[in-house]
Amino acid sequence: MNKHSSLVELSDVSFKDLKTNRLVLKDITLSIKEAEILTIIGPNGAGKTTLIKLILGLIFPSTGTVKRTADLKIGYMPQKLGINTFLPLTVDRLLQLSQRQHIQKQMIDEALEKVQMIPLKNQSVHNLSGGEWQRVLLARALLRRPDLLVLDEPAQGVDVIGQSEFYLLLSKLRDELNCGIVLVSHDLHHVMAATDQVICLNQHICCSGHPDKIIHDPEYHLMFSKTKETPVKLGVTSYTHHHDHRHDCVEHHD
Repeated sequence: MNKHSSLVELSDVSFKDLKTNRLVLKDITLSIKEAEILTIIGPNGAGKTTLIKLILGLIFPSTGTVKRTADLKIGYMPQKLGINTFLPLTVDRLLQLSQRQHIQKQMIDEALEKVQMIPLKNQSVHNLSGGEWQRVLLARALLRRPDLLVLDEPAQGVDVIGQSEFYLLLSKLRDELNCGIVLVSHDLHHVMAATDQVICLNQHICCSGHPDKIIHDPEYHLMFSKTKETPVKLGVTSYTHHHDHRHDCVEHHD
């Protein structure tokens, strides 16, 4: 029995885009718990970005409910953060400017230390590698000392070794901070070891569970066949998921 407390609960949530009259999400029920890493995967158009916005409280469901624990602090790491290339900006200054109020030097140092970026504190953000930049964005999310970290495609643009190191870092942070973590990804290739639960999303939840279970699910493999990617294969226990319908993956962004 899972003893972790729920941070966010979605119950029978649906969302319709009123501009296009398109039902983006339907009948979503899930629980985001403290000290757990939840990975949301799915093709373009599956509703991943919309689901993240619902979790963050940026939009509201058309039907259903989203409940957050009282005084929940959320740290958000976006896919990208646009910085004017002509603006001289150090890592330290970026983190200072990312907060609405003055932030103590000690808090910035603590965040950078957690992501192993202290040596580059005074480095120009324009000279950072892809992996270094992602760690700076993660430090930025940590400044709120969050109960929940929400990361949208956090390792995008990072090489294979850098991705593996990044996800190991997330596992370490989860253990240190006892925070919940929600990841959005296209696949499980590099998040397997760091993930406790997986949600396969394609407008609704096709399947969910531990990665060892999901990896054998027909719906998971169907997603990859539609996107022409190769699903990850592991030597794990066989699992059969019974699903009586198929999904057409819409090839456009959420």
